Amino acid sequence: MSRMMETLTLGRVVGEVVDMFTPTVKMDVIYSSNKQVSNGHELMPSVITAKPRVDIGGEDMRAAYTLVMTDPDFPSPSDPYLREHLHWLVTDIPGTTDVSFGREVVEYETPKPVLGIHRFVFLLFKQARGRQTVRVPASQDNFNTRQFSQENGLGLPVAAVYFNAQRETAARRR
Repeated sequence: MSRMMETLTLGRVVGEVVDMFTPTVKMDVIYSSNKQVSNGHELMPSVITAKPRVDIGGEDMRAAYTLVMTDPDFPSPSDPYLREHLHWLVTDIPGTTDVSFGREVVEYETPKPVLGIHRFVFLLFKQARGRQTVRVPASQDNFNTRQFSQENGLGLPVAAVYFNAQRETAARRR
């Protein structure tokens, strides 16, 4: 797991989005084209249009989790003045299942990076009290993962993964 934390730190996910944490749950994020998200790898926007399957491991089937997907580079990495942009929020996900069993609080918004290379971060939090009411943020812009976690008593993440994406260039004409 230390290699994973190293890539999250190098990608500035740890530091800019969340504080240092110890991963304790396995989480796989897979887009429909069988593209698995790996820290720092690039996915083309055409691959990420539909929400991914997110499988959650763990050993406690009674546990419940919250999944957050954000873009800390919104609207552009050189000037992320709307940091972070919330792309997806799912709560009450039972352990050892996938997010389709949870409650989608903020519908999946297809990432559409316009300027530069953006990081898209998936963070999984274990809900302290099993199923619980998670307050929906007033805006998807200027979302703050640390503040959201604190306000909802979620603590540090138990898993995280991120990918990079940038605008696809149009096919060149001959």
